[in-house]
Amino acid sequence: MQREMTGAEMVVQALIDHGVDKLFGYPGGAVLPIYDEIFQQTEVQHILVRHEQGAGHAAEGYARSTGKPGVCLVTSGPGATNAVTPLTDALMDSIPMVCISGQVATHLIGNDAFQECDTVGITRPCTKHNWLVKRIEDLPRILHEAFYVATTGRPGPVVVDIPKDIQLARGTYTGPHNIVHKTYQPRVKGDLDAIRAAVDLMATARRPIFYTGGGVINSGPQASQLLREIVKLTGFPVTSTLMGLGAFPASHPNWLGMLGMHGTYEANLAMHGCDVMVCVGARFDDRITGRIDAFAPTAKIIHIDIDPSSINKIVQADIPIVGDVAHVLEDMIRLWKAAAVTPDKKAEKAWWEQIAEWRGRDCLAYRTRPDVIMPQQAIHALYDATHDKDVYITTEVGQHQMWAAQLFKFEEPNRWMTSGGLGTMGYGLPAAVGVQVAHPDSLVIDIAGDASVLMTIQEMSTAVQHDLPIKIFILNNQYMGMVRQWQQLLHGNRLSHSYTDALPDFVKLAEAYGCVGLKVEKPGDLEGGIQEMINVKRPVLFDCRVANLTNCFPMIPSGRAHNEILMGAESDDVEAEAIENAIDAEGAALV
Repeated sequence: MQREMTGAEMVVQALIDHGVDKLFGYPGGAVLPIYDEIFQQTEVQHILVRHEQGAGHAAEGYARSTGKPGVCLVTSGPGATNAVTPLTDALMDSIPMVCISGQVATHLIGNDAFQECDTVGITRPCTKHNWLVKRIEDLPRILHEAFYVATTGRPGPVVVDIPKDIQLARGTYTGPHNIVHKTYQPRVKGDLDAIRAAVDLMATARRPIFYTGGGVINSGPQASQLLREIVKLTGFPVTSTLMGLGAFPASHPNWLGMLGMHGTYEANLAMHGCDVMVCVGARFDDRITGRIDAFAPTAKIIHIDIDPSSINKIVQADIPIVGDVAHVLEDMIRLWKAAAVTPDKKAEKAWWEQIAEWRGRDCLAYRTRPDVIMPQQAIHALYDATHDKDVYITTEVGQHQMWAAQLFKFEEPNRWMTSGGLGTMGYGLPAAVGVQVAHPDSLVIDIAGDASVLMTIQEMSTAVQHDLPIKIFILNNQYMGMVRQWQQLLHGNRLSHSYTDALPDFVKLAEAYGCVGLKVEKPGDLEGGIQEMINVKRPVLFDCRVANLTNCFPMIPSGRAHNEILMGAESDDVEAEAIENAIDAEGAALV
C-alpha cells in the first residue's frame, strides 16, 4: 500500500498494519496531531492512563500476557522522561515494547524549547534501539523497523521520537512489506554441531538439571511445549528463574520450584550439586548465581540463548548455543530421539532420591497464628480460590513478590507478570491494567505490597474509567517489607524509614476512586473476603492485614553459595540469631 498522508496519519496506519488494537498513552502538546488522528478512527483503542510510567507498565503487562508488542504514546520532555522506568524495566526483562514519543519541532531541537529534552540521548542506554525522525520520508520505514527490532531476536523496548512538524508534514506511506533491518538479523537456528555436543553431554549426565528462564516464554508457546517434551524424554529435573515461571507446569513431578535468593531448598541444592546444567533462555543473573566462584562447582554448562552477549557474560559456558529456544529445543529433541539415549537408571535413581531428601525439608513451610494472617497464608488462600479460574497474576516488588513466586503455582506461560531485572515498585497495578485490557473476561490480580502499590495507585482511576475489573490484593504489613528485612540483616535492625506511618485507608481510597474497597484482618475472614473480591465485577482494592515482621525464607544471603541457605522454620530465637549473622561485610555490598 502506498498513499499520501500526514506523519500523524502514518503513525496510526502503521499501528493498524502491525495489528495493534490497544494503545496506552497520555496526551500533550507535542503529540496532539497523533491524538487528533486517533480521535478520527475506531480500529485502535486508546487507553488513557494517569501517568506515563503507567502507560509503559500497562504496555509491558499487555505484551507479557499476549506475546504481542505493547505500545505506548507519550509527549515530549517530561512525558518521555516519565517513560524511562518502564523502558528500562522492559529492557532488563526482554519485553517487546514500542514507545512513540512526541518531540518539539525540528527547528527548535537544541534550543531548550518548552518541554524539550534529548529523548534519544536519554533513552539510548535503556532501549534496544531508538530513532529521532528528521524527515517525513523516513517515518514509515522507521515505524516498521521499530516493530521488527522490538519483536525479533531477544525482545525489548524501542523508542521512535517524532518532532511535531514531522507529524504535520505530508509524505508517501508504504506498508510493512518484507521489513528487514539492514544490520539487525538475529540468528534463530542453533549450530547443529553444538547441539549435538550438548545432547552427547546430556546423555552422560548423572546429576542433570534444566535451568529455565524468561527466554522460554519470550520465544512463544511452542517453546514451552517443547520444554515439556524434552523433560519427558530425558527425565531431568527442572527449575526456573522468577521470569520463567509458567514455562513448565508447577504440578509436574520434575518441577523443583524457583531457584535463586528466595528459591526453594531443593532447586538451589540441585543447581549446586548438578554435573550437567542445561540453561535454556536464562542469563545467570546475580539473584540466581550468588557467589560466582562457588556456583555449580562440578557442572558442565550448556547455555542456550538468542542473545550472544548473554553467553559467557557472567558464567563460562562449556557448550554455548546461540539461537531461539524453540528452534534449538526442536533440534535437541530430534537428535536425542535419533541417538536413542538410554539413561543410567542407577544414577538417575540416586539423583532423584537425593532431590526427594531435599524436598523433605519442606522449605516453604510456615507457622500460622490464630490472631493474625500470615502473608504466606494469604497467598495460599488466594491460590486455592483462583487456581481453577482463567487467572493472570501481576505483582509489585518486595516480599509479597517473592511469596507469590514461591507459593502461586503456574501451569502455563504468560500468566505471571512481574518486574524481575529492574525490580520496579509500582509495576504491578498498571501491568494489571494492561493485562485486563488484553483479556477482558479473565480474572486479573495484582499481588501488591502496601508500599509498592502507592507508587502508581493513580492508575485505579484508569481501571475505573475503562471498566477494567482488576483486583489489587495488598499484603499490608505497614512496612517496606524487603527493605526492613535487609535492614535487619545488614544494619543491626535499625529500621531507617522503612515503616510507613501514614498509610491511607485503602477502603476509603478505593471508594474515592469509584471502585470497591475490602479489608480483612483475621484468618477466619480471609476465605470469605477473597471470594467477595472475586465475585465483584469492578476494580477492587483488597487490604489484607498480615503479620508485620515476617521475613521471606528460604534465603541465600548475599555473597553466599547456593548450599548456604537460611531456612525459615526454626524457632524465633534461632531465626533472629541466624539473621543477625547472615551477611558478612563482603556480601553487604552485593545486596
